[in-house]
Amino acid sequence: MSENLGSENGASPPQAEPVPGWERGVLEKLAFAALEEQRAARRWKIINRLITVGLFVLVVWLVFGLGQTGSSPSARHTAMVAIKGEISSESEASAELVVSALRSAFEDSGAQAVVLLINSPGGSPVQAGIINDEIRRLKAQHDKPVYAVVEEACASAAYYIAVSADKIYVDKASIVGSIGVLMDGFGFTGLMDKLGVERRLMTAGENKGFLDPFSPQTEKQRAYAQAMLDQIHKQFIVVVKEGRGKRLKDTPDMFSGLFWTGQQAVELGLADQLGNLDYVAREIVQAEDIVDYTRHPNVAERLVKRFGAAIGQGTVQAVRSAAPSWR
Repeated sequence: MSENLGSENGASPPQAEPVPGWERGVLEKLAFAALEEQRAARRWKIINRLITVGLFVLVVWLVFGLGQTGSSPSARHTAMVAIKGEISSESEASAELVVSALRSAFEDSGAQAVVLLINSPGGSPVQAGIINDEIRRLKAQHDKPVYAVVEEACASAAYYIAVSADKIYVDKASIVGSIGVLMDGFGFTGLMDKLGVERRLMTAGENKGFLDPFSPQTEKQRAYAQAMLDQIHKQFIVVVKEGRGKRLKDTPDMFSGLFWTGQQAVELGLADQLGNLDYVAREIVQAEDIVDYTRHPNVAERLVKRFGAAIGQGTVQAVRSAAPSWR
């Protein structure tokens, strides 16, 4: 009866009452979420600051710490500097790394002699020339003998470096020589004519497109390149003759770019005798302990160089954006 009466009177059915304090719970959750977000932001800010400080300390250490050797004298030993792979400004056989290692080796009072351990097919004549000049300067300054020990190969620019040594030791099967200079490239003009491709190269200066592989080479340009190669070749020959002196045999093929085995190199005066690193340290230097001074680019140096390059690029872009331009 009561239910019928209720419906007849138009009363609504009873509803569940809201949970008391639900608004407060939602607000608390929102507040906690905001606090957690602020804490995370502060943590990342602290981490970023620590990274910045760490990079700064790393840069300072690399600038002031690398290349410094201890002042205390070391025990008697044979100093070794390896020159391996292509000789170029971007390789481990760059003048920058090799010269740094050579200076450390010569300055160590315990080093009785410096041995160049060479295994290289050659590379840049500029990098080789810098190394050759520095070896001769350091020899005169410190009055220490320098010996070159050849492993598999000592050709072209590598031999340019080797002749700065007082004596050159090789294996009988080593490859030595290749006293010459080359400049290589490709020409695609004939292929382009067959394919009907037109090269549209615009230059200011008649020789600005010199050595462009898609443009024909004139006789004047070819003669100019040949004269430049001949000049560098003469420089190479002068350095070899100064380094080897009367030990060289006068043969027509000596400076033709040919290379020889280690045994032949000894016979021609390009090398002095057969021997390896241990033999030279034990019998010639008479200091069997060998200390490797070779420098290798480490991860920290690479990071700093990239970091510096990024900063430099950003600076250039900022200057360009601020400077007037023609568009």
